[in-house]
Amino acid sequence: MTIDESIKFIPCKICILTISDSREEKNDESGDLLVNRLQKAGHTLYSRSIAIDEIDEITIKLKTWINDPDVNIIITTGGTGITKRDVTPEAISLISDKIIDGFGELFRMISYQKIGTSTLQSRAIACVSGNTYIFSVPGSPNACKDAWDEILKFQLDNRHKPCNFIELIPRLD
Repeated sequence: MTIDESIKFIPCKICILTISDSREEKNDESGDLLVNRLQKAGHTLYSRSIAIDEIDEITIKLKTWINDPDVNIIITTGGTGITKRDVTPEAISLISDKIIDGFGELFRMISYQKIGTSTLQSRAIACVSGNTYIFSVPGSPNACKDAWDEILKFQLDNRHKPCNFIELIPRLD
């Protein structure tokens, strides 16, 4: 992975949505990790929120941010498992214009190297909705760390070569 230091970094405005029936901001380790990572990378935390595992609540929050022209990226954490209450992928599929299949595939490949076949229980997903990218990762801090450190840190950096998501933003409209 190559970062071309001769190119000026473009910071993005990123929203973090934690999806959980039990977390609050004071105990949201995964949300905290993502906020710290994105800010350390030079991006701006535009907004942060927590939603319960209900499709309507998730989609309402996502649509609010998608409709805000200042928001470039949304990262959700939680609700990607296979239990009855895990509905994040279903919510995202309702508001998605295009699914980014490779994100979930790559996340599970990285995860497999650390947790083996247990990665089958992850339904990490990403999409484009309007001109906003949405990346949805499991709720554990380790999953958020892997998603940021191994994928998002690079794909959300316009200097990453040979290509990245940021350089495509003007062409999403």
